[in-house]
Amino acid sequence: MEMKIDFPGNKKVDATYNGFRISTDQPERSGGDGSAPAPFDLFLASLGTCAGIYILGFCQQRGLSTEGIELTQRMEFDPARRMIGRIKLEISVPPTFPEKYHDALIKSASLCAVKKHIEEPPAFDIVTTVQENVGT
Repeated sequence: MEMKIDFPGNKKVDATYNGFRISTDQPERSGGDGSAPAPFDLFLASLGTCAGIYILGFCQQRGLSTEGIELTQRMEFDPARRMIGRIKLEISVPPTFPEKYHDALIKSASLCAVKKHIEEPPAFDIVTTVQENVGT
């Protein structure tokens, strides 16, 4: 697996992965143009959308409609650590959604691969290399 990162200008940093270009930018208050989500915003969105894909799969496997199902992700900031200290994901279902599946939805959302990688983080190796024959 490999992802390429490049710098298209100002505070923009983009990634190319699996044929997709993922654009990021910083908000104007941080010197960016505000033209795309900030990298941390994409990280947060990856948590909710990852949980969402597991909920979607659960419903599709059982022929359950996802109409009216909404996920709300709330982040609680920990001022002592200056980081998010808790993330709460609320799964709101319509009254017609079978109650017998409520706990199963929670279990499905908990299978999220992004969440699992936070709980058991990978090792990081950050190195500098020198490009050969660049600009010659």
